[in-house]
Amino acid sequence: MRRILLLTGMLALSVILLSACGSGSNAPQNQGSAPPTGESGTTTEGQTAKVDAATVYQTNCASCHGQNLEGNVGPALNHIGATLSKDQILSTIKNGKGIMPANIIQGEEADAVASWLEGKK
Repeated sequence: MRRILLLTGMLALSVILLSACGSGSNAPQNQGSAPPTGESGTTTEGQTAKVDAATVYQTNCASCHGQNLEGNVGPALNHIGATLSKDQILSTIKNGKGIMPANIIQGEEADAVASWLEGKK
């Protein structure tokens, strides 16, 4: 009986964690002011002006990686740019890794978040 309860609890926890990481919601949330843009139409952190990488991160990634990149269920990302290149970060976003599902964000949003995270050194 204890085993059944333990397995049921573990299954429920797994479902909760996976649903939090892969909510699929692309609706932006207002998480403060947008980063300043440079003359070329890109922000000072390398993202395109039409995609706010910080907002995309807050909407799709923060539930697992922390509101301030500090880590939670997923690893901390606050210094990820010191370890991985933009292409490596983008590959992880596209292909997933460990319990992180693939393609939580895609296209221009994934590219912007990868550029933004690369700047976190």
